[in-house]
Amino acid sequence: DPWRAVSQLRSKLGLHAASVQVPIGLESNHNGVVDLVENQAIYFQGINGRNIVREPVPENLQDIVEEKRQVLIETLGDVDEVIGEKLVSDMEITNGDIKAAIRRSVVGMKFVPVFMGTAFKNRGVQLLLDGVISYLPDPTEV
Repeated sequence: DPWRAVSQLRSKLGLHAASVQVPIGLESNHNGVVDLVENQAIYFQGINGRNIVREPVPENLQDIVEEKRQVLIETLGDVDEVIGEKLVSDMEITNGDIKAAIRRSVVGMKFVPVFMGTAFKNRGVQLLLDGVISYLPDPTEV
């Protein structure tokens, strides 16, 4: 249960953590993820899931995607001043705002983004590595 794992990161480790993805299927039925930042479905196809296909979010996942995206934004609002101010002011929060807030909060060691996938089937590994590049500090920032 991925949501239980995220909950335990918060409760047992005391981290400000939130998922940046929603899985499309679990265990042997895991076919892809929905990127909560870009709000699009990503499927892993071909041998070892090497081909990444981006599509609109499936209708049956819209509710959970909206719920988890809101959790992500609210968690970022707790640790990032820019997002917090936009939440309080009821201003629009763009995908770029979310991405920048994740980076600032991760570099400041205030937030833990949670990625979904399975290394066994090589599904989600590419997106995790993209997240490392996008959100973790480079050597000059440590």
